Amino acid sequence: MHTKNALSTLTAALTLEDFSSQVVERHNKPEVEVGMSVSSIRALPYNSIRLKHSRSKQADEIERILCHKFTRFMMQRAESFIVLRRKPVKGYDISFLITNNHTDTMLKHKIVDFIIQFMEEVDKEISEMKLSLNARARVVAESYLTAFNV
Repeated sequence: MHTKNALSTLTAALTLEDFSSQVVERHNKPEVEVGMSVSSIRALPYNSIRLKHSRSKQADEIERILCHKFTRFMMQRAESFIVLRRKPVKGYDISFLITNNHTDTMLKHKIVDFIIQFMEEVDKEISEMKLSLNARARVVAESYLTAFNV
């Protein structure tokens, strides 16, 4: 199910600290979201991380369309998922934003489990939708062709 490497990597990445923004004065903004350069962020403690997921198995146009529609549906409900961003980072299907406030109020291992399970379920759901779509297309094609075989 969960690979040990993914669990340990995500858990280590969730070592976040509370500090004021270096860009927006007197605010604690997620530094990964306010546009700091990577070299500037590396010199500071992290107060947020962004996780991006791209469904790698988009073999054809049908899978790309299903993935786009399904992830869009999920992102419209982002507030229910707390760490899910409403709009993914360009080039990715899904993005998560985790701040130090999330790690202070929630259990880290539960956040990690949620993210891994969420991505696995999205991939599984898209695969199931494609199988269902292909089965329905096959039934429609068979009924259409039988209409001509009198």
